[in-house]
Amino acid sequence: MATLFELGAELRNDMGKGASRRLRRAGKVPAILYGGDTAPQALSLGHNELSRRLEDEAFYSHILTIHIDGKTEQAVLRDLQRHPAKPVILHADLQRVKAGEKLRMQVPLHFVGADVSPGVKTAGGLFIHELNEVEIECLPRDLPEFIEIDVSALNVSDHLHLSDLKLPKGVELPDLHRGEGHDLAVAHIEPPRVLAEEPTEPEAGEQPAS
Repeated sequence: MATLFELGAELRNDMGKGASRRLRRAGKVPAILYGGDTAPQALSLGHNELSRRLEDEAFYSHILTIHIDGKTEQAVLRDLQRHPAKPVILHADLQRVKAGEKLRMQVPLHFVGADVSPGVKTAGGLFIHELNEVEIECLPRDLPEFIEIDVSALNVSDHLHLSDLKLPKGVELPDLHRGEGHDLAVAHIEPPRVLAEEPTEPEAGEQPAS
């Protein structure tokens, strides 16, 4: 069963930096909901509720249900501003979702099988992933929470690129349509590091090799 993420929100009319500070002191987060055929709406979200939701990785790449004064909107989290030194969320950007319109999102990559791959298990190599997430394009109904990548067949010096990924149905990688040079490396297995042998001290009475 798919995870359902819901957020309660209130419309706000008081704008400006002073109003935002007052909201934050009251335990609220200023937010904006935009996109679709409707004008942007200024909202406030509960800080504690939003903070709890953000602990779940899927929240960042999931269709959210926003409850606003008795109405609901479907949206995705587009941007988040945090305080640089405190565990405080300063602002959230939400984008409306329309069922028939494609959207672009960053979704996390989950790598499986590295520990049993020949390059790691047999050859003693080191698994390295260059990307933690990737931009995808799809309809809202096809939005995955993450993309799983099986690397169990990789050997030493093997590389995976974007073009090697097996994508869920309806999901595309915009980078692959941008031409040469955009098929980014995703992961590889480095050869094992060989430690240089330390020179041995000659025993007493032995002459060092010339």
